[in-house]
Amino acid sequence: MDKFLIITNYTKDDGRMITSRIQSYLEKKGKECVFPLLENGEHIVPGSIPKDTDCAIVIGGDGTLIRASRTLVFEGVPILGVNLGTLGYLTEVEVQNIEAAIDQLISGDYIIEDRMMLYGKVRGEKREIALNDIVVSRSGGMRILSFHLYVNGEFLNTYQADGIIISTPTGSTAYNLSAGGPIIEPTASMILVTPICSHTLTKGSIVFSADDEVVIELGARRDEVKDEAVISFDGADLTAFETGDRLVIKRARETTGLVTLKRTSFLETLREKMKGN
Repeated sequence: MDKFLIITNYTKDDGRMITSRIQSYLEKKGKECVFPLLENGEHIVPGSIPKDTDCAIVIGGDGTLIRASRTLVFEGVPILGVNLGTLGYLTEVEVQNIEAAIDQLISGDYIIEDRMMLYGKVRGEKREIALNDIVVSRSGGMRILSFHLYVNGEFLNTYQADGIIISTPTGSTAYNLSAGGPIIEPTASMILVTPICSHTLTKGSIVFSADDEVVIELGARRDEVKDEAVISFDGADLTAFETGDRLVIKRARETTGLVTLKRTSFLETLREKMKGN
């Protein structure tokens, strides 16, 4: 690897100390560093990434890495995360290990994990992609919503709930986990559906094949008043969703490549991250 794209969450790297440290070390090793054009200080401007980029180093937390992944996935650039957040399930490198991690990266002592992503489409409009999850939740008010779940065209169940999470294995340790869903090994291929604060006896998550098509329809209440909800893709790109609308979710063709330097197992990483939580 010779050309590195550096993406920084500057609210976490105040004063650019970590960014400058990484840039300086890479340049001492004879490597080239480039920075993307950012819109509103955080969103990568499409088309601003050099075609010959070998790797992106993302400095921040899991949220920073997820935002970057949704652009970089179309460029085919693998990502190495430097953790300036809290838990850091996705960010591989801790600050104290930066130089050793760069040495390992340059020497080729790494693997790239391909992480499954999801596409979601509403009303036949533009598709949006997600690495962690697609979430449908109520928009204003405290009313319970009714969600009809279809799989491969067949009706399965209706949830009375505050919302519903459709997650990848990578996203199983995010909102899904907070909502009581199971943790799934992140390189697996499957789709996980978890209701948020379900008001029925069917509170549990359901795991589907990655090749299944999952459809969420917002149902009508008895008073026939239209409900309004909102769809988020990895916590962004909010899309309005109302009674009668259908959200169609499938596995994306694209995958996010995450650079892994450690030789520890997922279970060991999980055990370390969950200490005291």
